[in-house]
Amino acid sequence: MRAVVINGTRDVSVEKVADPVLTGPDGAIVRVEASAVCGSDLHFYEGEFPAAGLRPGHEVVGTVIETGAEVGRIAVGDRVLVSPVLGCGRCAGCRAGNPIDCVGGGMRVLGGDLGLPGGHAEAVAIPAADAWLLPVPEDVAVDHAVLLTDALPTGWTAATRADITPGATVLVIGLGPVGLYALQAAQVLGAGRILAADRVPERLAMAERLGAEPIDAGSGDLVQQVMAATGGRGADAVIEAVGQDATLTAAIASVRTSRTVSVVGVDANFAFPLAVPLLIIRNVTLRFSTAPVASTWPTLIPLIRHGRLVPVDVFTHRLPLTEAAHGYRTFADRTDGCLKVLFDPTC
Repeated sequence: MRAVVINGTRDVSVEKVADPVLTGPDGAIVRVEASAVCGSDLHFYEGEFPAAGLRPGHEVVGTVIETGAEVGRIAVGDRVLVSPVLGCGRCAGCRAGNPIDCVGGGMRVLGGDLGLPGGHAEAVAIPAADAWLLPVPEDVAVDHAVLLTDALPTGWTAATRADITPGATVLVIGLGPVGLYALQAAQVLGAGRILAADRVPERLAMAERLGAEPIDAGSGDLVQQVMAATGGRGADAVIEAVGQDATLTAAIASVRTSRTVSVVGVDANFAFPLAVPLLIIRNVTLRFSTAPVASTWPTLIPLIRHGRLVPVDVFTHRLPLTEAAHGYRTFADRTDGCLKVLFDPTC
């Protein structure tokens, strides 16, 4: 079959690789219908983490074509969501849909290591299939299904962990797909006012269309703009969806005293200087999260199906898998108005 392979920094190609095989009697093989590029894929693409030989892709929807003998809930022919975050599937954390709490081998990310090839491919092997696959309701479109595999659950997690109260002023920093979905989640949770910060005009315009007040972080000091907009108090809740030292620092400085900063942006700096005395004096809660994707599905699917949450369309580029190198480059460089790339592995 064909699959995307990372060869080195900013170097990906589509190669012929062996077809996937079952990881064990609890596993399944999924023929990929669509897969999307995520911002966290760029950490490998840009060489921030070792990646030579890695086969990426963790936002995947497809059809089950083979199951192991112990798989009972998932059947061949099911069109499924794939959780990008996986665990043993048997421990208490996994049974609750939260592989971050897995004690039966620990959390893994699909396409995040050489031993767990990802879904930018024609097919993918999934361990513990009953735990990490979910049949897609017929009335959930493929675009929404792909979003439910990471971007939307991550935005939802960011908002739910920000301690948003009805009527609160919420600041979202970073208006990529995750930030935009955090913005929409904050609206569902009752935010009264949302400030949306980014440097990209198209993203700011999209946030404004969604009802937020845009803040151009490239036109001046972000913290000063937030303070001016909030009468010097700061935001009641801040969501950081970028993953850079500067934006994390701005998030901490922009939050009101005794409030929460929720971080889902992946900052690759292991030596980030955290101003602990300032956090203590200001009584700030700082939360970092990896979304327990599977555990969000029982909430998000009904919200989408009943129209309470209508995810904004973020797929600006739809490409055949054979154009993966172009897709990654366009997504990384944010050229051609790129917000998110969707791959079709059938062509």
